[in-house]
Amino acid sequence: MRKWALVGIAALALSALAGCGGSGSKSADTGGSQGGGQSSAQPSPTQQQVTIRLHTHGTEAAYNWSKTIAAFEAKYPNIKVELVPLSEKGDSQEALKKLDLLLASGEEMDVMMFTDPASYAQHVGMGVVAPLDEFIAKDGFKVAEEYKVDTQLNGKYYALPGKFNPWYVLLNKDHLDQAGLKVPTDWTWDDFMAYAKALTKGEGNQKRYGTYFHGPQNGGWMEYLKLALAGRPENTEFLKADGTSNLDDPMFRRTLEIRLKMEKEDQSATPYSLMLSQKLHYRPQFFNQSASMILIGSWMNTELGGTDQYPLNFRVAVAPYPKNAPSDPSGYTPVTTDYMAVAAKSKHKEEAYRFIRWYTTEGQIVQGKNVPSWNGVKPDALAQIVDTILSGTKTPEKVDKESLVRVLSGARSSKLVPPVTYQSEVYKVLNEEFEKMMLGSQDLDKTLETMKQRVQQLIDANKKG
Repeated sequence: MRKWALVGIAALALSALAGCGGSGSKSADTGGSQGGGQSSAQPSPTQQQVTIRLHTHGTEAAYNWSKTIAAFEAKYPNIKVELVPLSEKGDSQEALKKLDLLLASGEEMDVMMFTDPASYAQHVGMGVVAPLDEFIAKDGFKVAEEYKVDTQLNGKYYALPGKFNPWYVLLNKDHLDQAGLKVPTDWTWDDFMAYAKALTKGEGNQKRYGTYFHGPQNGGWMEYLKLALAGRPENTEFLKADGTSNLDDPMFRRTLEIRLKMEKEDQSATPYSLMLSQKLHYRPQFFNQSASMILIGSWMNTELGGTDQYPLNFRVAVAPYPKNAPSDPSGYTPVTTDYMAVAAKSKHKEEAYRFIRWYTTEGQIVQGKNVPSWNGVKPDALAQIVDTILSGTKTPEKVDKESLVRVLSGARSSKLVPPVTYQSEVYKVLNEEFEKMMLGSQDLDKTLETMKQRVQQLIDANKKG
């Protein structure tokens, strides 16, 4: 959601990772596999010189394309990669509009990059993305074992995931110590609410809240309206995979109950009305110590040790996304990634696939900008990556690195639910009714009933005749 910040990784991590490579049984040359994951590196299907075109929103500064492409071409000298930048600013929405115009004009494409599940699913539905299952089977690996992010749509794989940005909970460790609380390593929403209540302190303008939720607002930041839905392996969206409503799910009602209880009863969450009226933002709320915990995405990694704009005057720790019950599987959380796909009309599908397989494994390490979705990066190497990330902040020593590595290494994405074309309308309806509830003009039961009715109206209006 919004703009996803990229995670910085420098040469220290690269050398450590590169030195761990070995060969594997399923691949002629694993070229940097970190034990457990098979890398992309196999001989190219043909020795004929070909050029593939990579259409991307990513800028040179953000994605280090020159170094990355040079490393790929050195390994596969018969495949050249032509970079086609779609936005000078790295704006994914601008790039998507340009991509669609180029598709309509019949421009030759080989590799396409999508930055969110909605645009990925939309283009699969348009028939412009090629399935990868044949190539994956030939390489002999299982996507679910190789990567942390699920990219399967309608039983097929149309993309492999690049970067890995899971959501987590940032904690003011000084506040935890004052309250006699430990850094959670495995916890539930009940635990989260208990922590928030214990961390809340003071009254009036000087009150410190246990947590701050930065949404939903204006149909965005909808992660904050599916708290109990999101931390599980599947069925995490407002609509099911078949397009029917998921608002009858007990965990959706549970999310509304959590928001109401924390704000109205426990008074441990910053009031929704205050967020709107004062146009609050999660960075100053956390770094200025107005809230002790925030649930947010790990694009914050590069800021955890403080920045010029937001210096860090306390110690920070990280906890995983809360579960619904102690027995639930751990690690499931909302995740963002880059979906690397092969164009359906590509004349060089094998070579294009070879590039994205390499790019989403050892190429992520060469690129040096992201925490990869690839499971081949083991905890010891991840720790060095985190060291490098934190070294770019003002006071890295104030960050509990152990907790950050633990959460990043244990995070997993849920099964992807293809977004519908009218997704934004669903978001708008849910946001409007949620707002009425939080501002006191209707109770929970009325809110849930109205949400179901309005969303069903949207579903019916968009059914194909």
